[in-house]
Amino acid sequence: MPITSIKKRDGRIVPFDVGKITKAIKKAFDATYRPDNDDTAASLAEKVISILEVEGAEVPEVEHIQDIVEKVLMDNGFITTAKAYILYRDQRSRRRQMNSRLMQTFNEITYADARDSDVKRENANINGDTPMGVMFKYGSEGAKQFYHMFVLNPDHSKAHTEGDIHIHDLDFLTLTTTCTQIDILKLFKGGFCTGHGTLREPNDIASYAALACIAIQSNQNDQHGGQSIFNFDYGMAEGVKKTFVRLYRQNLTKAIMLWKELKDDIEDDIKDMIADIRERTGLQPTLENNEAYLSEELPILLSKFGDDEEGAKKAQRLALHYAAKETNRATYQAMEALIHNLNTMHSRAGAQTPFSSINYGMDTSPEGRMVLKNVLLATEAGLGNGEIPIYPIQIFRVKDGVNLNPGETNYDLFQLACRCSAKRLFPNFAFQDAPFNLRYYKGTP
Repeated sequence: MPITSIKKRDGRIVPFDVGKITKAIKKAFDATYRPDNDDTAASLAEKVISILEVEGAEVPEVEHIQDIVEKVLMDNGFITTAKAYILYRDQRSRRRQMNSRLMQTFNEITYADARDSDVKRENANINGDTPMGVMFKYGSEGAKQFYHMFVLNPDHSKAHTEGDIHIHDLDFLTLTTTCTQIDILKLFKGGFCTGHGTLREPNDIASYAALACIAIQSNQNDQHGGQSIFNFDYGMAEGVKKTFVRLYRQNLTKAIMLWKELKDDIEDDIKDMIADIRERTGLQPTLENNEAYLSEELPILLSKFGDDEEGAKKAQRLALHYAAKETNRATYQAMEALIHNLNTMHSRAGAQTPFSSINYGMDTSPEGRMVLKNVLLATEAGLGNGEIPIYPIQIFRVKDGVNLNPGETNYDLFQLACRCSAKRLFPNFAFQDAPFNLRYYKGTP
């Protein structure tokens, strides 16, 4: 049966035109210095058609037709012309590939500066001019092309290409889910594993801040999208508590050694005493409301270091004062380090700064308030040269009865957050009492 249609390389069905076969053979003759072979080219084209008709394919593919052209040329003694046709065919294929959308995109990624390329500026946290940033974009754009051709419904692909819909993070379509909320209270309890070794439970605010960054960075390597710590103030408060206990112990040790003029270190004895009180009563040194603990501790100090009650109380007050001061300083440094780390550390083979966010504002404990104050102050101070820290995205949770109105426990921190946001763009604000949010609110954290 006569051939009426052929299938192009991109899958399109188009009308069959024997003249194109004749023209291609004629070009091969011209390339091998055999001019004026129009009749021969037409005759050979007819032989190609005859073979196709004998094969009986209703819609032959372009590649198959070209294979038959090569065979017909060689079977009829035009060996040199067949070689020229093969070379011509290869060059045409190469030009088609070079002009494909993917190759044009790769060309832009390779040679264009990020300032002039929308493709290389698609994500603010990827530097499209760095070697690993370029490699990431190669993979990203290649994945998108694959999904358009082999995964997406053609109607959906067309709608995305024409801008009727937008498939966000299309390059990760088949790989993983997008965005997650990390519960650091649960994660840090007992330590956690990143896949390359287990990390012990942190015992200091500096370690809490560092491991928060590691958790975000590690998860960003396994999952695209934003990594959020939704209970940042509550989680970091645990580190402040541990830091305060350690610094109280160290300062009480120094105060007693000066008071009693001791030469031997007694820190282990003080550590055992604090642990014993905690085990018996559940009490330990805290930033505020220490009377119950101090009352438990005082008789033990008197029994161990003499009956000078005023001297023992003075040592306790001194330890509390300096422990609070040093804990505040340590907390500020930890928050400063967290902000600097999250703006400089890389993930995804070094190509991307993790897209991180933290939520805070609701913890009214002394430790949580210290975290809130210092993360806001560190944000307000900016990065090394005063730059605005883009990461982490910060969300201050506003709640009636907690921080919205004058006189409420965290109202002063809400005011500080407003001041910081006016200067540094962050934090953003999420109102817990808004109708949409309130129906999901189940208390703190």
